[in-house]
Amino acid sequence: MRSRRLKPVSIFVALGACLAIGAITELAAQTIPNRQRAPLILAPVIEGLHMCDEAAMDRTLSSAYDVEARCRSMGISGAAALSRLLETLEPGGPKGRVQVGFTATLPLLGLYRPTRDGWEIDEAQLDNFLRVIRDVRRPVVLYLPADHFDSFGPLSRELLKDPENLLQLQGGRPLDLNYFGYQVIPYTLQTDPKLPVNRYRYAALEHVSRKLRALPPDVQKRIVAITFMGELHHMFPDFENGMGAFKEVRVTDYSPASIQGFRSWLQKRFHTVQRLNIEMGLKLATFSRVEAPSKDGRKEKLAHFSEHYDAFAGGNLTVAGWVWDPHNTVQQLDLFVNGKHVGPMERYLNRLDVYRAVDAVTDPNVGFRFRYDYSALPLGRYKAQAVATSGGKQYLLGETEFVVAAHGRPSVPLQTVAGLTSLPLATEKLPGLRAWLDLPTSGGDVYYNPLARLWNEYREWQVQSLLREFHHRALRSGLPANKLFSHQIMPGVNSSWNAQLLSADQTLRGSMPWKQGINMYGGATSSPWMRQYLAKERITDYGVPEFHPQQWKSSTAHARALQAQYDQGARFVSPYYFSIVPKRFANTFAINRLELNPENKQEGSDQLYRALVEFAKK
Repeated sequence: MRSRRLKPVSIFVALGACLAIGAITELAAQTIPNRQRAPLILAPVIEGLHMCDEAAMDRTLSSAYDVEARCRSMGISGAAALSRLLETLEPGGPKGRVQVGFTATLPLLGLYRPTRDGWEIDEAQLDNFLRVIRDVRRPVVLYLPADHFDSFGPLSRELLKDPENLLQLQGGRPLDLNYFGYQVIPYTLQTDPKLPVNRYRYAALEHVSRKLRALPPDVQKRIVAITFMGELHHMFPDFENGMGAFKEVRVTDYSPASIQGFRSWLQKRFHTVQRLNIEMGLKLATFSRVEAPSKDGRKEKLAHFSEHYDAFAGGNLTVAGWVWDPHNTVQQLDLFVNGKHVGPMERYLNRLDVYRAVDAVTDPNVGFRFRYDYSALPLGRYKAQAVATSGGKQYLLGETEFVVAAHGRPSVPLQTVAGLTSLPLATEKLPGLRAWLDLPTSGGDVYYNPLARLWNEYREWQVQSLLREFHHRALRSGLPANKLFSHQIMPGVNSSWNAQLLSADQTLRGSMPWKQGINMYGGATSSPWMRQYLAKERITDYGVPEFHPQQWKSSTAHARALQAQYDQGARFVSPYYFSIVPKRFANTFAINRLELNPENKQEGSDQLYRALVEFAKK
């Protein structure tokens, strides 16, 4: 089962993407004392941010886009409607330990308009955006996306025509992607400023930075954070549903520039092709002969084993599933392979899919996982067992077999596999416990390719490099370092996701030069795993650019999720999402499951609305 996130589209609000721990008393000791922290800013994402009252009341205008265009032409911002909304959340203006502001989104590529002299930034659009920042006297989080969701506007359609601007699948195949009916564009991760997409990205960032620095000091002071770039990661087919794919995976980027970059990256790492040959078992004359792994050797003919690529070719086998333990009877969960203890499994990971599918499950943090390095195992058959410890006794939670094989070698005999025996089943002996082991598929074969491991590392490096480039340019343009946050998806908190598809994990480390902005949906919003991660990475000042618990089975879930962010040190939380679009334009937007209002019971959106109003009173 896979977890899915929904995202509404908004005019000039870019689409965002798309998820063993000690006792709770120990985790509480890691929180930030209330007396030491600044106010937490609740900065909801707003749909229809630039819809002014004057044009919205004009019944001759047939679409929300026409309304915004009229507002721009009149030089009138949507500040009035926005202020009315924010007053319903925190009457009387921002005050106290929790304060209500808003998130203002400005897609960088969406700023351009065509002219006789080429593509130029639409100053009227930019000025209208800044007018809202000036006129609404509340804290604001600025979001400057330039990722795959920055796909609206004429420039994006033009950039899509040039393959150099795009990530590519094996063989140079393009990706035709959408997210719940809206096209997304898989822009390249190359940092080359000569590429058209980068030329426009970088120029827009610098131009907007100049405008922000020219704002009056009191307005600049109200800007509590600036999130940049958007959810940056690699792409893959079926972007809507495929984050949990482990079979027949296809990844990016196999563009000529990316392949050449891989060769250069290898040369810097190994220095000589002879050293690369020795470590990889290759016989290459030069680095220019290296080909990125891209073929599944089970179905495609390989000239050499180094061509093989699949979800586990890098040497890590994901053993994962879920366990619902309503009475907290399980003290420990461990992985055993062929009867030998490997280590404790990660627990309390987000499985929103299980929460939705099983009525009895009232908390989505039921996932467990172990990323098992099988690369040093001899060829043969193995049994992986998830073993729960309760009251000093061991119980079998689930088991599966896998085969470590090698291309061109004789098949492994079907011998009996050793393992822990005579263990009682946890689901039969422990009261109320439910569990399932999803991965790996029983009897599946795995083939370790050391070059595939390097290819995965390089893909992580690509994502990190572009984010570093944007951060560097933001600093150089004069934006304050203390306010610069990423806007990243956190694949690792979702135990059913294949993080290799996105290759974004390294960008979320505490050692990165930017402040971490981590999008949180489902169980991630109140997560023991997330709390441990923040503590391990020494992340004490972070933001949540997108936030929605997506829960409805507990009346306290949303308040607990908000309190968790306060205790963990979040500077801002951006609930996703409020709308000030007139109801007659409701059909303009196809997705409303996450819209926050008292009547919308989908995904617990009404409960989050009420929790925000109460939390803002602190």
